[in-house]
Formats: sequence, structure tokens, C-alpha cells
Amino acid sequence: MIEETGPTEWVGRHEVGVGPWQGPWPDDDRYDPDLLEHGDRRNVVDPYRYWRREAIVADVDARRFPFHVAIENFQHDHNIGTVVRTANAFAAAAVHIVGKRRWNRRGAMVTDRYQHLHHHVGVGELAAFAAEHGLAIVAVDNTPGARPVETAELPRECVLLFGQEGPGLSPEAQEAADLVVSIAQFGTTRSINAGVAAGIVMHAWIRQHADLSKAW
Repeated sequence: MIEETGPTEWVGRHEVGVGPWQGPWPDDDRYDPDLLEHGDRRNVVDPYRYWRREAIVADVDARRFPFHVAIENFQHDHNIGTVVRTANAFAAAAVHIVGKRRWNRRGAMVTDRYQHLHHHVGVGELAAFAAEHGLAIVAVDNTPGARPVETAELPRECVLLFGQEGPGLSPEAQEAADLVVSIAQFGTTRSINAGVAAGIVMHAWIRQHADLSKAW
């Protein structure tokens, strides 16, 4: 009897990306000669295959959305990489690290190369940035008085601010917020993973404000 393989045992996956360029090389300075010669195995969507990193960033910059993402990093939160990767997927204007400058980049899966990153020593510095650029601060936490993100109207120009895994938003972050939203939960846990929460709220912004006909 031959047992069927389960999802964690599947084999024979195709290698990610594409091999060397076939045929005459394109006369376009967006293309990287090294990638054309050796192939492109990067974690990018197909329209960006063989493009130079700088060309990709410039193209995304032309159509980034006006929402920013910020996460507090006072305890070296391991979820920041996931937040960066998701922000890149949704073409966020920038990601802001508040607190410690260093963070675990492994979860970003190299997407930080294509995403604008800013560092702020504290929430006050982030709030000053938001005020200077006309951005409302939308804090995300399951606290009394928070509005359900499922029904709240998110500002188009905003900073989505997330707290630490475990303790949540700092008192300074809650005080700086123009709006606090929560995510509906129905199980036993007090909170959900910060990286997951960030993805949910970013997608809520996408559903309200993005032109879905332009998605890949």
C-alpha cells in the first residue's frame, strides 16, 4: 500500500523565479545584466523579473499608497519582519520602527530592500513626523473605547500604529493616537500575533481605499 503524501511532505517543487534570459537582451536600463545572464530567483512578482532593485523601488514609489505602518520595538519584537513583508505586499508608503533600531530581518524575506524604512527613538518623534506630513495616527489595540476595525472608517492618509507582542501599545502610543481600532476576536486568547494584526488592518485599509483593478 502506497501512502499519499500530506501537505508537509510534498516534494518536487519548482525552483522559484526564472533562469537566464532567452533571446536578445532588452534595450532597457531597468534590467540588470547580471540577472539577465544568470537568472532571477528573487522573491518578486513576475513583472519585475530581471529588473534592477533601484528600478523596482522607483516603480513602486510611483504608485505607493498614502498609509504608513509603525510598530513599537522596545523589546526587540520578532514580528517586525512579518510587518515589513506585509507592508511591502500592500505597497505601504513606509514602515516606521519606534524604539530600538535593530530588528530581526529574517521574517521580511528580503522585502525590506524594496520598502522605505524609518527609525524613531520614541513615539513623540513618530507623532512629530505624522503631524509634519498630515498623517492621522491610527493605533491598533483591543482596549476599552476602541472602535471595531471591521466597521470603522480608516483615514486615507494615516499611520497604522502597532504595539509590542504581549503588552500591546505603550501609554505614549495610546495618547498620541487620533483613533484607536480593535480587531474582533471570538476565541480564548487575549490578543493575536502583532504580525497577523498588522496584516488584518492593512488589508482593511486596502479594502476601503485601494483600486483593486490595479492589483497584480
